[in-house]
Amino acid sequence: MKILLTGATGYIGQRLLPVLAAAGHEVVCLVRDARRFALPDTMSESLRPQVQVVQADLLRPDSLAGLPLDIDAAYYLVHSMSGHGEDFFQLEQTSARHFAHYLDRTAARQVIYLSGITNDHDLSVHLRSRQAVEDVLGEARAARLTVLRASIIIGSGSASFEIIRDIVEKLPVMITPRWLNSRCQPLGIRDVMFYLTAVLNNPDCFGQRFDLGGPDILTYKEMLLGLAAQRGYRRWILTVPVLTPRLSSWWLYLVTSTSFSLAQSLVESLKNDTVVDPARSIARVVPHACMSYREALALAFQRIEQNEVVSSWSDAMSSGTLRQNYMDAIQIPKNGMFFDRQRRTFTRPVAEVLDNIWRIGGERGWYKTDWLWRIRGLMDKLVGGVGLRRGRRSPNHLRAGDPLDFWRVLVADRTARRLLLYAEMKLPGEAWLQFRIVDNPDGTHALEQLAAYRPQGLAGRLYWYSVLPFHGIIFKGMIKNLLDYEKE
Repeated sequence: MKILLTGATGYIGQRLLPVLAAAGHEVVCLVRDARRFALPDTMSESLRPQVQVVQADLLRPDSLAGLPLDIDAAYYLVHSMSGHGEDFFQLEQTSARHFAHYLDRTAARQVIYLSGITNDHDLSVHLRSRQAVEDVLGEARAARLTVLRASIIIGSGSASFEIIRDIVEKLPVMITPRWLNSRCQPLGIRDVMFYLTAVLNNPDCFGQRFDLGGPDILTYKEMLLGLAAQRGYRRWILTVPVLTPRLSSWWLYLVTSTSFSLAQSLVESLKNDTVVDPARSIARVVPHACMSYREALALAFQRIEQNEVVSSWSDAMSSGTLRQNYMDAIQIPKNGMFFDRQRRTFTRPVAEVLDNIWRIGGERGWYKTDWLWRIRGLMDKLVGGVGLRRGRRSPNHLRAGDPLDFWRVLVADRTARRLLLYAEMKLPGEAWLQFRIVDNPDGTHALEQLAAYRPQGLAGRLYWYSVLPFHGIIFKGMIKNLLDYEKE
């Protein structure tokens, strides 16, 4: 089959793509910016010819004109947890309507949408939005809609898992809001992948809406305590009714790696129970033994320990404050800029220096005065930025589009020996950080390190001069330690 996959750079899409290709399907990936698309590391070379990338924006119907018309099915994995309010609600429906109109011009017989369980009353904006998108996609004339409504998804890199993990690992004693008593039916990411492929081209699933959930019905409090038990931690949780949704959002934002907009959306959604309605359970049509919550946690930690995290919630644009067209910054401007240039010649093997560069950030740190980086991360958090807590997807692999603490990877080219980062922190301007290895005429090599900053107005210039005294410490020490660092 020829399948159109939207949301191919998102958490679910990156995992579904190699599964579809391995099943023999030809997959067309729809992305807003082809420059930040990279095939998942888990996809073998033999499967890569089955993947085609097309660039389009679902909010711009004219950009859909070049999409293929000979597709057999489509996955609609488009949903942002960072939006808020009625504008977000309308934009979600607009995107879905444009996609439905496109489907009417194609040969597609089925469109599959991953939604959320909406069986509770007084739904949050995001759950209402997903319900509305279901209705819009159902208007497509030829492509029959299959909706999979999932509860909390647990897997390495998933937002739910990482937030629960953050809370449990950082807080021995928790004073928590009352939404921790809401109930859900957590589902392992592996089971989500099974259902997404099991309903494909299944006539019994055409025109149907199913609820997905694992075997355990738990409160969020029980989920926290379950993860604590899995890791051997003793944790105490006190639930109080006085935390308003906004205070709860700030609490979640400051304690975990999530952005404030995502925390706000999650808090609103967590007030609702997301439990499977037996009458709509997918088990009636697609029998499958799902993993328990404990088993899903064990598998997630196993993937983390083996450095096999395929995708992360922070890969998505909703994980930070970066503009959608950030790949336009792939070339550092030359005019109106401030620079800090460092260059050092070295004689050790180039591969070892590249390894050090490719491991920067996350657990490894920034090679000099990590305490200053942590303070900068805390300051960023306090003004609504992403801070340092996002870490990195993998401890030793980088690719374009990856989050890296409060940076985003623009270029990660080991062949060209160049790594370029773009600041996602809150700044009165734009900032880049580049590492490049070049050849010297005498046969040795040099590491060039460039910190570049383009200020916005007077505030931007004042910011640069205020941090300038620290640059001599941070950047000179960083390049030295990048060259001298030895594996432990």
